[in-house]
Amino acid sequence: MKFKDLHYQDKPLLIGNVWDVPSIKAMEKLNFQAIGTSSSAIATLLGYKDGEEMAFSELEYIIKRIALTTTLPLSVDLESGYSRQPTTIASHIKRLAALGVVGINIEDSVVHGKRTLLNCTDFADTIAAIKEQLLKDSIDVFINVRTDAFILHQENAVEESIKRIQLYKSAGADGIFTPCIEKENDIKAVVHSTDLPINVMCMPNLPNFDTLTSLGVKRISMGNFLFEKMYGNLEQMAQTVLNQKSFKPIF
Repeated sequence: MKFKDLHYQDKPLLIGNVWDVPSIKAMEKLNFQAIGTSSSAIATLLGYKDGEEMAFSELEYIIKRIALTTTLPLSVDLESGYSRQPTTIASHIKRLAALGVVGINIEDSVVHGKRTLLNCTDFADTIAAIKEQLLKDSIDVFINVRTDAFILHQENAVEESIKRIQLYKSAGADGIFTPCIEKENDIKAVVHSTDLPINVMCMPNLPNFDTLTSLGVKRISMGNFLFEKMYGNLEQMAQTVLNQKSFKPIF
């Protein structure tokens, strides 16, 4: 089944978010249908903050190592493209596609000190230009457009998201990602605003998977939360070793 088709199943596509080869192997053992990178987790591994602090070449190296070790469909979190120029972003996507990547996330906000939304019309034009370039070069990559009104806690997050979704669909988006959305009514409103598959992300109050299915959600992501939980457990275990002056707690 093609990656795009996985977004139109009866149940949502649960993405196994990864950041290195061991995390991929864990997802493979658990029979995930597809995997996606977490830009935040990869940035943390390399000593950066999230928000395009690392160079695209650094991301590309990690993706190459990941792609070489799995046959699962791989989607890459491209943040806002590691450029503001559509031709450069399209070039980045083509380089990832050459590694076997079948999908990307691209977000409509940037971090300059703090995260801010990009102008939605300008960003839609960017998406359209990227899609045009990919089509010209016969590159078939699923473009999952992330819209960040909920991440930024905007008071009119539902209305702003729907406005942006309509623009991004017209520009050629294949799917829409609305991270940090949690309320059932908000999810329902966003899902009903479009026929594009809607992607939600792990959050403390996100409804369970059965409820998300009934609401029409088509894709669920883990973000960097498993990564952060794993390293939280590492710190706790290391503290236990220090407290007990023994490695027995590990075993």
